[in-house]
Amino acid sequence: MRAPEDIIRKPYVTEKSNGQIAEGKYTFIVDSKATKTEVKMAVEKLFQVKVIQVNTINYDGKIKRMGVHQGPRPDWKKAIVKIDTDPKPAAYLTKGGKEVINNKKYKTSIEEFGVAQ
Repeated sequence: MRAPEDIIRKPYVTEKSNGQIAEGKYTFIVDSKATKTEVKMAVEKLFQVKVIQVNTINYDGKIKRMGVHQGPRPDWKKAIVKIDTDPKPAAYLTKGGKEVINNKKYKTSIEEFGVAQ
């Protein structure tokens, strides 16, 4: 299994992605071979938040020119991660019928998101 630092490359900051932060959606450039499950686990481990949903988009690299030479830019993948902005304690029943409440402390936002890497 790969390290979370290898899966999440950097935040993807645009006007649209900054507007989605209020809804709890954060955008990252991730490894092009990463799955949605790997992205979810990496974000939860790196930022201590509860991830609700992950959407991914694959982009093909554009053909660029430099003088008479031309070549492709690398392919890349973008992931939009929705986090739980109002985490509630989870309650479940044990075998004896006793109710157990699990109070996991999750953050409600990612503070490090706006920092360029």
